[in-house]
Amino acid sequence: MNTSTYIPESFLADVKSYIPDHLNIEDFVAACQSPLRRSVRVNTLKMSVAAFEQYCQLNDWQIEPVPWCENGFWLTRPEDEEENLPIGNTELHLSGCIYVQEASSMLPPMALADALEHSLCVLDMAAAPGSKTSQLAAMMNNQGVLIANELSSSRVKVLAANMKRMGVANCALSHFNGTIFGDYMFECFDSILLDAPCSGEGTVRKDADALKNWSLQSNIDISDVQKQLIRSAFLALKPGGTLVYSTCTLTPIENQAVCAYLLEQFAGHIEVEPLDELFDGAQRATTEQGYLHVWPQIFDSEGFFIAKFKKVGSVENPEQKIKKGAFPFIAIDAKLQTSFLGYIKKHFGIKSLNGTLMTRDKELWLFPDALEQLQNKIKYARLGIQIGTTHKNGVRLEHELATALGHLAADNTLAMDQQQACDYFQGKDIRLAHPTTKTGEVILTLCGAPVGLGKWQKNKVKNSLPRDLVSNAQLITWV
Repeated sequence: MNTSTYIPESFLADVKSYIPDHLNIEDFVAACQSPLRRSVRVNTLKMSVAAFEQYCQLNDWQIEPVPWCENGFWLTRPEDEEENLPIGNTELHLSGCIYVQEASSMLPPMALADALEHSLCVLDMAAAPGSKTSQLAAMMNNQGVLIANELSSSRVKVLAANMKRMGVANCALSHFNGTIFGDYMFECFDSILLDAPCSGEGTVRKDADALKNWSLQSNIDISDVQKQLIRSAFLALKPGGTLVYSTCTLTPIENQAVCAYLLEQFAGHIEVEPLDELFDGAQRATTEQGYLHVWPQIFDSEGFFIAKFKKVGSVENPEQKIKKGAFPFIAIDAKLQTSFLGYIKKHFGIKSLNGTLMTRDKELWLFPDALEQLQNKIKYARLGIQIGTTHKNGVRLEHELATALGHLAADNTLAMDQQQACDYFQGKDIRLAHPTTKTGEVILTLCGAPVGLGKWQKNKVKNSLPRDLVSNAQLITWV
């Protein structure tokens, strides 16, 4: 028990006014003061669940399935490993095979699962740090296009770094207040996730000071922002599309009341899609409206709220806007395209790429196929993945070609052992057990997943890891 967790009496008094009859305040407080179980999600863009389970068995990692996410697991590592090696420095994390993600946080993307099966254009309106974005990308199997938006410029950088590590190839990043989407991208998206900024009442198990600045007025102020965002999201949704709204807070002011506002604003054009059958046991957290109101004591998790809506008809928006300015990318020159595709086929055995090759100055980018209809609607912070930089003798390959497309390679790959991987992530060249006659680039893998590029040299592989990713910490091994 963490009795130092700050839970103000004014907050408890408010909670007592809306806690469901089948729950009690004593259990709620006890749950808030209990340690949060660590959970991870297997990134199926890089590793299968079966391979993860085998890894856990071999390394004495104890796992328990998260009931609402087939790729999610509660995880316990051996005590000595836990003390000496942060999970972020393990080979599974460094390789992008897992994402450390709170179990309740996996619910909003899962609520979109059926809609994603026929969604070409998807929006994650408040995306950083990227747990749900990478989950959506994996559920989409890197197909279609996923627009990931984040208001904070510093958090956009974190979001971009996580997308690279996780091998996400179908994503475009934007940096706006989410309220612009309804006007600039009116009825453009098949599915939208709005994991809204909130008061974070449900995160107190992870952050003992989460309620330090809590006030009823702040709930009201935040709900005003949430109403603007959810209205914008609904306007950006295509008729027939699906919107999931979620928060990591508990108060109805930021949850049910925001949903009621949306239903009132667009009456006749919107339906609630109940979530009581999303997974076995969902009924324990389902409200009378069909929303999921996940209290921390129900599933021994963080608190969360999830609502799902269907847009049943088009709406009017007289405030539609058009972006000004020219699009900064052009289609790749046919000669360069032939040369580049020929090289990666000959050198790596990569026979084809899904997407469209584009250039900007000397940069070579791969855009998702579905991006064309959205690419000039707004200004993006980043579009697709940068896979190369052109020069007079051809193309110098970039890190993302390996992290996002390396799984397609049939030749010139190197499966690193633990020591080689430690050297790689610490910026050192990789020593080879035997000299090689191979030349040119090599795609490096760890745990079967591509993690970066190097260059063959006689007795070693020259390290090409970007400097900002180099670590000086203890990595992978702890004994």
